Amino acid sequence: MRVDYRTTLPGGVKALQELEQAVRRSTLGPELLELVRIRASQINGCAYCLAMHNRDARAHGEHQTRLDVVAAWREAPLFTDRERAALTWCEALTDLPSSGAPDADYAAVAAAFTPEEVAALTFGIVAINGWNRLAVGLRTPLTSLDGLDLPANPPAPADPPQG
Repeated sequence: MRVDYRTTLPGGVKALQELEQAVRRSTLGPELLELVRIRASQINGCAYCLAMHNRDARAHGEHQTRLDVVAAWREAPLFTDRERAALTWCEALTDLPSSGAPDADYAAVAAAFTPEEVAALTFGIVAINGWNRLAVGLRTPLTSLDGLDLPANPPAPADPPQG
């Protein structure tokens, strides 16, 4: 790990955790929030967050096949219209420089969610993108995450990306 942000700036971690708590108090439900967290983490290439949120989604009863196809959710007939609107909004905000958060994507999310839920979903997307940037940027080790079902004989770790 480049910098252990959890111990170096605990106030920053606490602020993000408080944001997460506000989102959890919304009516969105943990299953939907985990799907959004997984999709943002896929886009951002965050192994730590992918492992965490796949683990957490399974703990909430999410079906493994749905988790297996989140990256290709548009082609999989396993997601509700509400989940599709949330995943569309997640992708638009996660890739904001390219997407610009199109009006059509906002219209879809606004049609599927109440204004309070739109705000909570948007805050949830902001939060996971922040966590992704901390974990990827500061190289949070995947193996530091509790409760993972790791392979018995994992390959030797590759050198971290340079740059």
